[in-house]
Amino acid sequence: MASALHPAAELLFYVNGHKVIEKKADPETMLLPYLRKKLRLTGTKYGCGGGGCGACTVMISRYNPVTKKIRHYPANACLIPICSLYGAAVTTVEGIGSTHTRIHPVQERIAKCHGTQCGFCTPGMVMSIYTLLRNHPEPSPDQLTDALGGNLCRCTGYRPIIDACKTFCKTTDCCQSKENGICCLDQEINELPEFEDEDKTSPKLFSEEGFLPLDPTQELIFPPELMMMAEKQPQRTRVFHGERMKWISPASLKELLEAKAAHPQAPVVVGNTSVGPEVKFKGVFHPVIISPDRIEELFVVSHTYNGLTLGASLSLAQVKDILADVILKQPEEKTQTFCALLKHLGTLAGSQIRSMASLGGHIMSRHLDSDLNPLLAVGNCTLNVLSKEGERQIPLNEQFLSKCPKADFKPEEILVSVNIPYSRKWEFVSAFRQAQRQQNALAIVNSGMRVFFGEGEDIIRELSIYYGGVGPTTICAKTSCQKLIGRPWNKEMLDEACRLVLDEVSLPGSAPGGRVEFKRTLVISFLFRFYLEVSQILKKMDPVRYSSLADKYESALEDIHSRHHWSILKYQDADPRQLPQDPVGHPVMHLSGIKHATGEAIYCDDMPAVDQELFLSFVTSSRAHAKIVSIDLSEALTLPGVVDIITGEHLDGINIMSFLGDPEALLATDEVFCVGQLVCAVIADSEVQARRAAKRVKIVYEDLKPLILTIEEAIQHNSFFEPERKLEYGNVDEAFKVVDQILEGEIYMGGQEHFYMETQSMLAVPKGEDQEMDIYVSTQFPKYVQDAVAATLKLPANKVMCHVRRVGGAFGGKVSKTGIMAAITALAAHKQGHAVRCILERGEDMLITGGRHPYLGKYKVGFMNDGRVLALDMEHYSNGGFSLDESLLVIEMGILKMDNTYKFPNLRCQARVCRTNLPSNTALRGFGFPQAGLITESCITEVAAKCGLSPEKVRTINMYKEIDQTPYKQEINSQTLIQCWRECMAMSSYFLRKASVEKFNAENYWKKKGLAIVPLKYPIGLGSLAAGQAAALVHVYLDGSVLVTHGGIEMGQGVHTKMIQVVSRELKMPMSNVHLRGTSTETVPNANVSGGSVVADLNGMAVKDACQTLLKRLEPIISKNPQGTWKDWAHAAFMESISLSATGYFRGYESNMDWEKGEGHPFEYFVFGAACSEVEIDCLTGDHKNIRTDIVMDVGCSINPALDIGQIEGAFIQGMGLYTIEELDYSPQGVLYTRGPNQYKIPAICDVPTELHISLLPPSQNSNTLYSSKGLGEPALFLGCSVFFAIHDAVSAARQERGLFGPLKLNSPLTPEKIRMACEDKFTKMIPRDEPGSYVPWNIPV
Repeated sequence: MASALHPAAELLFYVNGHKVIEKKADPETMLLPYLRKKLRLTGTKYGCGGGGCGACTVMISRYNPVTKKIRHYPANACLIPICSLYGAAVTTVEGIGSTHTRIHPVQERIAKCHGTQCGFCTPGMVMSIYTLLRNHPEPSPDQLTDALGGNLCRCTGYRPIIDACKTFCKTTDCCQSKENGICCLDQEINELPEFEDEDKTSPKLFSEEGFLPLDPTQELIFPPELMMMAEKQPQRTRVFHGERMKWISPASLKELLEAKAAHPQAPVVVGNTSVGPEVKFKGVFHPVIISPDRIEELFVVSHTYNGLTLGASLSLAQVKDILADVILKQPEEKTQTFCALLKHLGTLAGSQIRSMASLGGHIMSRHLDSDLNPLLAVGNCTLNVLSKEGERQIPLNEQFLSKCPKADFKPEEILVSVNIPYSRKWEFVSAFRQAQRQQNALAIVNSGMRVFFGEGEDIIRELSIYYGGVGPTTICAKTSCQKLIGRPWNKEMLDEACRLVLDEVSLPGSAPGGRVEFKRTLVISFLFRFYLEVSQILKKMDPVRYSSLADKYESALEDIHSRHHWSILKYQDADPRQLPQDPVGHPVMHLSGIKHATGEAIYCDDMPAVDQELFLSFVTSSRAHAKIVSIDLSEALTLPGVVDIITGEHLDGINIMSFLGDPEALLATDEVFCVGQLVCAVIADSEVQARRAAKRVKIVYEDLKPLILTIEEAIQHNSFFEPERKLEYGNVDEAFKVVDQILEGEIYMGGQEHFYMETQSMLAVPKGEDQEMDIYVSTQFPKYVQDAVAATLKLPANKVMCHVRRVGGAFGGKVSKTGIMAAITALAAHKQGHAVRCILERGEDMLITGGRHPYLGKYKVGFMNDGRVLALDMEHYSNGGFSLDESLLVIEMGILKMDNTYKFPNLRCQARVCRTNLPSNTALRGFGFPQAGLITESCITEVAAKCGLSPEKVRTINMYKEIDQTPYKQEINSQTLIQCWRECMAMSSYFLRKASVEKFNAENYWKKKGLAIVPLKYPIGLGSLAAGQAAALVHVYLDGSVLVTHGGIEMGQGVHTKMIQVVSRELKMPMSNVHLRGTSTETVPNANVSGGSVVADLNGMAVKDACQTLLKRLEPIISKNPQGTWKDWAHAAFMESISLSATGYFRGYESNMDWEKGEGHPFEYFVFGAACSEVEIDCLTGDHKNIRTDIVMDVGCSINPALDIGQIEGAFIQGMGLYTIEELDYSPQGVLYTRGPNQYKIPAICDVPTELHISLLPPSQNSNTLYSSKGLGEPALFLGCSVFFAIHDAVSAARQERGLFGPLKLNSPLTPEKIRMACEDKFTKMIPRDEPGSYVPWNIPV
């Protein structure tokens, strides 16, 4: 009916000050693809498509004609339907500044403070900070961390981004609100011992003097035309018709009710943060959507005598501000519910989602883990509902939340507003939640609780308890509450309450989401916390009457939350004897830093569409081990726009790709071996159609046995890849006979997803003659892509050129699978004669690509009572997945590096790769050492516990002495190791802080602190001479400018920046004179893979070689005119016919390993380091907070301290994620559940240690590496386990206080679940446990 009256509207909005009119707006089109593909504004990035990573953040501005105010807010472009933008102004990263006009202070500072590495997340970061500054030009540190809570970064570790933001704050550099409220400058415990004076160390990596000032008057104004439209234009319903969907935007409440009556099943969408992800990830389809974005009645804020009424269309961010304001103005007793809501609004999602999501949408979605619904329910809120029939009120209670028909909305009704009553005197409301990460993570369990006492007494008159996350909907413990009415508020009541609630809120062992015992424990832990909170308030109100809480219990009440971040960095000043323009040793900004920040840096998918370009989408296996009975392509091929579907049959004879000698099928034909294996590829004329068609391919499977997923199952079925690896040193069996004690143990360690911000991306362009093919791809190994494509197309390699300008993060994950996908994409392009693009969505990427190997380590260790380890017998099992990939190399490196920093006189270690039905696991930063090192360190920790010694003592006693020999008989000089260890002890005031941790733990029962210090020896080398060769090409042009290219890939580590520093030093010319375009197999052939921390070292040697060749040739010319410029010399050389182009080459480092003999010289040098971390855990919930980390690294002579410190911090935070919160969940059928940032949590800004101090050791000896530098990409990742062992220390303290003295077995990652369940107490004893085998678990540890 509505559409008959309203012809299709045209969409009008502004982007970066320019008017956009869209005649045929499709309601299914989101702003992100519209910006990127239609408007060609590619600065806004695709990171996850679900609003979980912040890469697509833009600023939306809207004018309200009633209040005459403009509202600026951050939003995720991936979730904004363009139809919702009528009359709005969109600002993207391109709109705030560029190198062509002028850059904005935010862009300048994030770049110059080294807050970009791969740069893919940077535009989103910039827009989040920019929007904050538009609203608060001088923000507080809290506002900053809040604004960035919805933005993820995988490279930097966030510290430099925080530093960049801090330059806008009005606060000083003092740490102000530190742990105990005392400034660090007045307090000795936090002082850092000064280095000796002769070492000139620098504390700052950037100088603030030259920064552009922030001038709010220079920002883009809100378009006057939109203001006029809002003021003057007659309001009328707008309707947009797409191919499959209609969008109705009513102008008044009356029209909204008419639209809803005409389309009762249509969802009412305001922010699209709930409907959007359902449509995208669950395939839900709505033919009609109603969007009430300009109906005043839905934005009401009214204060009544008994509470607050809030309009359903208000965003959660607006609700947060309104509540904060009311709490300040009203007496405390009235605002109990408001305070509880405000607490949860602080951690709910990120600021982008909070600014988009509406209160009404949040309530109506009734998600089982909704944070606000349990609180609104206990607060006795009511919903004001309207339809054409009239208005009514619905209580927001258990019946409504469980969608019980009697208590729910009728289809034609809409939610207008919510009434939140004031609380009364003697009424108390509390909010609780626990998630995998403190911010921007869905709750595992959350709860709202309210109690009301009679005036001046502690007898329960009303009690209401709701839980989220423990059932299909929000659950009310109604019966329990009724039984407790009339009881006094005391310990007996609490015990009874716990029993009743556990009975009522029951959770089956196979419940979706898993973590069942943890959830049961949280249910009563929250109840206990509520009991304590209320008891404490009662005690304050009447200290005489209510006996005091045990002081030790008060610690349960304080939330663990970070204070303001601060850090101290120390590195060596460059050598004073250097030439003034020599940049080596200086903290030079990443060369692309400004381009990252302005969105001008071009990544693979930012390349403009080629004429008649096609898009490829993969169809993957949905079974873990099955026979393919049939593949039916007919329905998919009938879809419009579908050009072709490639299956394994098309690849006859070329369907096998060999990587490192292990053959792997490109596309599965007869049998699939894992969920996510590539089966076929759909080619269509648009991304949308290709993805739609891929869903229509019908594959019939027949499951095969055995299904092997876990390491245990592989051991049971003897399912291994050959060969196994073994290393022996000394005589283990004899040594076991003479030791004082023998201990056996094992530790399991979960895998890790790379989570590079830029998903796998490639574009294959056929050149049209001689069968030439250009491949633009995001890879670490162009040569392998070239070989894979050439083999698949049956062409010689000289016809296939692979180009990589930059990669948006890789970490080892853009090597083997990338080659396979590029080969299929190239085949499609070759077959069709058109360019073909393939960009994986985040979920596909995580499903297809595999990650770090899960490990099982078993050890038997013999030691003396003083802690000396004399014998160690160890077994490593890694979960390799269905093909070998790089797994053999990973276990080899794991074995060779497993000794870490310890001399084990008698050692036996064997390692096997398990063959399982999972996607092949592959290289990931650290390459086997993070697993092997953890197993060794956990063995050392257990030895210490058994001897009754401190772990650092046992570490010190077993450490390599100065000159020693490794188990593979390579000599090692560990002088700098001992220096790092001592320096870290001193810098972290280890013993002082250990005493204060012990004091804290003695005084607090429910909170514990832990402190751990871990040493590091990371051997650098690739195991063979050939793997270390590198080449470069340097051209000098006649104007004196230089073009350099080399075989290394820029993936955020700054290798191109370092190469230009090398040229600048060698040719004695300013860096601005040197240019680098990217890496290509056309300029540097046969380049090795970029990885292993050696990219800058090896390629730098080649670049240096090329520069020296040029200088040698030009020596006669330069000596004739020593004062000349490069322009003069280039001209003179040209006139004398001297070549101005040179290739450079480096053979690699001598490297060998004989596995038969178990000896060799596989590594060139060792990187040493140490880290000390302090954490605080909440024993009731399993939450933990990283208080402080000190890292000391031996980096040789740093070529660029800013980049090197960036690598150390980034690796450390990635390692911290690996060992604490990053958890992959697989179903018992082998399906990966964690397929995006909503389920898989990488560290966010809230996880960075409040204090992070990094010190680079002064260089000790010169080595034959590039300018005596050392590779730092990977080593520091392992230091993340200092946080693991600090948590271990805190958990041990909790267990000892509870009388548990047995051995403590903690696996990695140490998630809130593992922490809580290890801190055993009366609550963990109270919960029901399920017998293994009596149920099918939701997930399994692989």
